[in-house]
Amino acid sequence: MEKIIQITAGRGPAECTWVVAQVLKKILEEAQELQLEAFLLHRQPGSENGTVETATVSVKGKDVTAFVNSWVGTIQWIGQSQFRKMHKRKNWFIGIFEVEKQKSWTISENEIQYQAMRSSGAGGQHVNKVSSAIRATHLPTGIAVVSMDSRSQHQNKKLATERLLKKLESETLQQLKDHVSKQWENQLNIQRGNPTRTFAGTDFKKNRIEKSYKGTRRKLKTDLRNEDN
Repeated sequence: MEKIIQITAGRGPAECTWVVAQVLKKILEEAQELQLEAFLLHRQPGSENGTVETATVSVKGKDVTAFVNSWVGTIQWIGQSQFRKMHKRKNWFIGIFEVEKQKSWTISENEIQYQAMRSSGAGGQHVNKVSSAIRATHLPTGIAVVSMDSRSQHQNKKLATERLLKKLESETLQQLKDHVSKQWENQLNIQRGNPTRTFAGTDFKKNRIEKSYKGTRRKLKTDLRNEDN
């Protein structure tokens, strides 16, 4: 199974692009430790050396779903800015999103179904008596075109095939545009709070933050014991 994830700083500052670069390293290292195949598909460098604005990674393997789910969401880094030493902000956020894999259509003649049909419109007796028109259907997608330009069935089959290929190419282009648009939306939709993982310091160590409700529950138990005593 293959999953594709996008790591992005969105509209975050240079500090966030530094975090993206660090998270990218962590993901590749962790995938290797778990014996998963991870490939960098795309990386857009940030404005500062060693930073990355956005990266797309393909991950394959048996437990890939659990691995991806453990990363998808908001990632928080707690630390001093590497680029603005006097900056007071200590919390920086980036996003990781799962990206739908694009369909790749490779056309083979076995995937195209041809159907002869009667032409319609002007054309005299020939049109009414001979099934010269051709409908070509791409079976995997259901996309179909019709050619009735010529009296020759062979010529109409050729024209129908050419039109079908052009239509499939147009569909693929639209899919690519939608895919790019979705990626851009991902960059804009980074939400803070409830991070999937939190890291801290310049060494980018995983920071295990205790959930607030656990601390509250422990305090309540302590208070109850003190009341009993």
